[in-house]
Amino acid sequence: MVRPLGDLEDAVMTRVWKWNRPVTVREVLEDLQQERSIAYTTVMTVLDNLHQKGWVRREAEGRAYRYEAVSTRAAYAAALMNEDWARSDNQAAALVAFFGMMSAEQREALRDAVRMVQGPEETGEAGTPDPETPKTPETPETAETAEPSATGPEGEAPGEPGGPGEPAPPPEEPRPESQEPGPEPEEPGPESEEAGAESEEPRDPRVEPAASAREEER
Repeated sequence: MVRPLGDLEDAVMTRVWKWNRPVTVREVLEDLQQERSIAYTTVMTVLDNLHQKGWVRREAEGRAYRYEAVSTRAAYAAALMNEDWARSDNQAAALVAFFGMMSAEQREALRDAVRMVQGPEETGEAGTPDPETPKTPETPETAETAEPSATGPEGEAPGEPGGPGEPAPPPEEPRPESQEPGPEPEEPGPESEEAGAESEEPRDPRVEPAASAREEER
């Protein structure tokens, strides 16, 4: 069972939590004297009681002690809230009443705390879909606007040859086989050139009728 701190105990522990380091009685006394009139022995007694209750630990330093907090102020506040909530006979109603007392900033702080404890997967954040969220069914409008299938009426692709309504492409003409070049013609020699020159000499047109007449007389 957590016992709440007294007024002076809370004032002393507030400074120990705030400084977050081992402190002496003199340091706490000088800071408290800015708000109230208090004796050195009173502060020393309060710190000794807090040590016996388990709120602070102490370490000897010469003839004095240095005191350090065992837990945080957040843990102390959480322990008090849990203690009071456990004593309620209707815990759900107690929570509803507690939420109604919260300010907007306190409610936002509570949401942040729930996110930190549960994580993004359980809260449905950070792009993770909520498993309880149903999927939106496809409506007839979305079905009509769907893209047509790339296949034809009988399941054949429209670009394939031989399909329904597509003429077959003409057969390719056979390409002539390449022929190996034959031997190069030999250059004519001087004798063949003279023979060709004699055969190319012009004939006298008057000689041909006379020769043909002699052949007829025979």
